[in-house]
Parts: sequence; C-alpha cells; structure tokens
Amino acid sequence: MFTVLLSAALAAAALMGSTVTVHELDARSTAAQPAARDGQHDFDFEFGSWSARLSRLDKPLSGSTTWRDYEGTSVVRQVWNGRANLGELDVRGSAGQIEGLTLRVYNPQARQWHISWVNARDGMIGDAMSGEFKDGRGEFFGEESFDGRVILVRFVFSDITAKSFRFEQAFSNDWGKTWEVNWRAVFTK
Repeated sequence: MFTVLLSAALAAAALMGSTVTVHELDARSTAAQPAARDGQHDFDFEFGSWSARLSRLDKPLSGSTTWRDYEGTSVVRQVWNGRANLGELDVRGSAGQIEGLTLRVYNPQARQWHISWVNARDGMIGDAMSGEFKDGRGEFFGEESFDGRVILVRFVFSDITAKSFRFEQAFSNDWGKTWEVNWRAVFTK
C-alpha cells in the first residue's frame, strides 16, 4: 500500500513540475502521524494509601446473584520510577479476608501494562493480563483457569480523580461475547 501511495505522490509531483524526494515524502508522512502515546505513568494516580470498599459475586459464572461486601485498605507504591508498581490489598467482610498483591509492569515497546495478581490464600501468581489506558479508562484482558476451564478475564479502571477511582473485574466463559462482573470496588482517599 505504501509503495502505491509513494508512486502516486511522486507521479503527481512530476506532473506539477516539482521535485520531491522519497525522504521528503517519508518525513511528511511521519510528521502527519500522531506520536504514539507513552502510558508509562498511567497508574501514577494510584500511588499512596486508599480506603477500599468492594463487593465480590459469590460463585461467579454459576447464575449466583449473591454479593459479599468487604472493607479495608489498598496501598500502592511505585517501582522503577513509575514503570512498575506494587499494590497491597487487605479487605475483610462477612465471607472472611482477602489479602493480595498486584504487580504491574509497563512494556514501553508495546506501550501496554502487564498486571499479575497474587492471592495470599494460595500464594500463586496468576497469569498476566495486558492492556492500556485510553481516554481516562484502563482496560486489561487475560485468560485464567476457572473451575477447570479456560475463561477470559477483564479489569476496568474508571472514574479516576485525585480522591477516588473505580475498579471492576468480569469473567467471560464464551470468549468475550458476554461478560459477568464479579468484583466491583471503589477506592477513596
């Protein structure tokens, strides 16, 4: 496609009696393209201590409509000058305690974040999810094993302000045709 466009541009320039080099056309083409967005500091909003209120769907992907509520704290600190961060979640509710770590690492070549979750209950690091922020909303996708099946997982960060933000997790067992939200959280300072 580029070759066709380049040939057309050179032919048009020749007809108009001007000379345009390939380097000039390449420079014009590059200048017309918007610079790729560097999302390395997308999670900077989350550094510090937060109050956490979350609801977790009891028995996801089973038709359950029972939600369990938790309250506690989330503390996020930067690593590698913001190119990575580590979050600690500690919440308690009627169904017990959820204690976990989130490791997020930025890939500057792909301009995406990779997120891994570790639950203190089993100490296992989950498969990394990947994604990015666009227009103030972060979406991250991955696969995980759930009840012996591979499903899709989606994280969404939204409504981000200096004093609050929302987080949502959803599962899909039909490869993204439908999603069931199973975690909803509001974090406030």
